[in-house]
Amino acid sequence: MWGPRRPARTTAESVRSRLLGVVVALALLAGCGQDPAPASGDDTVPPGGDGLQGEPRLEKIGSFDRPIYVTSPPGDKRVFVVEQEGRVVEVVDGKAKQLPFIDITNRVGCCGERGLFSVAFAPDYADGGLLYLSYTNKDGDSRIDEYRVDPADPDRVDPASRREILAVEQPFSNHNGGLVAFDPSGRLMIGLGDGGGAGDPGDRAQDLDTLLGKLLRIDPAGRSGNRAYGIPADNPFAGGSGARPEIWAYGLRNPWRWSFDPETGDLLVGDVGQNSVEEINFVAPADQPGANYGWPKYEGDDEYKGNARIDESRLIPPIFTYPNSSGNCSVTGGGVYRGSVAELEGYYLFADFCGGVVQGFKVQGGRASEYRSFDRLNASNLSSFGVDSAGEMYITSLGGDVYRITAG
Repeated sequence: MWGPRRPARTTAESVRSRLLGVVVALALLAGCGQDPAPASGDDTVPPGGDGLQGEPRLEKIGSFDRPIYVTSPPGDKRVFVVEQEGRVVEVVDGKAKQLPFIDITNRVGCCGERGLFSVAFAPDYADGGLLYLSYTNKDGDSRIDEYRVDPADPDRVDPASRREILAVEQPFSNHNGGLVAFDPSGRLMIGLGDGGGAGDPGDRAQDLDTLLGKLLRIDPAGRSGNRAYGIPADNPFAGGSGARPEIWAYGLRNPWRWSFDPETGDLLVGDVGQNSVEEINFVAPADQPGANYGWPKYEGDDEYKGNARIDESRLIPPIFTYPNSSGNCSVTGGGVYRGSVAELEGYYLFADFCGGVVQGFKVQGGRASEYRSFDRLNASNLSSFGVDSAGEMYITSLGGDVYRITAG
């Protein structure tokens, strides 16, 4: 299942000249040490089936206070916008509710790389009403809390229902990760950065005795010993092998946004780079348990810290990299598009926080192909992507605006 480190799937300089005339140049489509990956040629991709026709565009759904994530409960037509300072706002039929769905600003330390980062609704939310918030507290430490919707008011969370699920101390103010989401099997996944400080000074991302620099996988409905959650039996270190049993994958610098393809279960992770390389990783379901993403020995496909101890047998190289230069600064991972815009079907969409233009590629045979840059899909300070229960995709601008991707 695990192979030796391979050359990069995709890099950026080979297409820079073609893209400069269209939008900010970002992506690399030529492999490092191998033949160039297939490209889309004239950037024309046939529609992927029935759906909205026309060029993809953005439709504004509202302005918010530092919006940082969008999601919906399964099967629910409402949309929920997460605001970094500590509120979740409900949007119904394009109109935001005046009162927040939940307000935990009294608990949240904001802003910079701190704040309320995301909310995940349980798969059985319609019956049980449980949801999970990921945030940094006033001390700057990471917290995952469980709440329950008010049984007397489906538009408000009961603040007294709070249950602390996970508490992780943070040594620095940055690299907090922050996304929580349920995987295809219904387990809660948690992304945490390496704890901050340039170059992972504690080599925490490779240390299996700490939760920092990891993707975690837990069962919040179960309790195990002194933990407020259970450990899924199929976690790679659940059997007690000198590693924290919550760990699903490791070797990450700051996995700000990651997602599962709802059709295939493939995992795609946008991991923010250090000085020179931004990366996206693709992992098929069979390779996800115990995957090592390589930080801090590798930044993208470049060696960063040569003396870092690392298990190369578990290494997952990036499927796509681009340089942290020319107006780029930090990758904002997105997701595989499965919404109503026919032209975007099957594209993994992502952006750069500073660059602001949505880009995409398809995964074919484990490689990135058919790279495109969608110049009409752009926003300043593009902080996140999100998906509602119907599969429609949204982007957020930290400046305040939230948009749904549509066509026409």
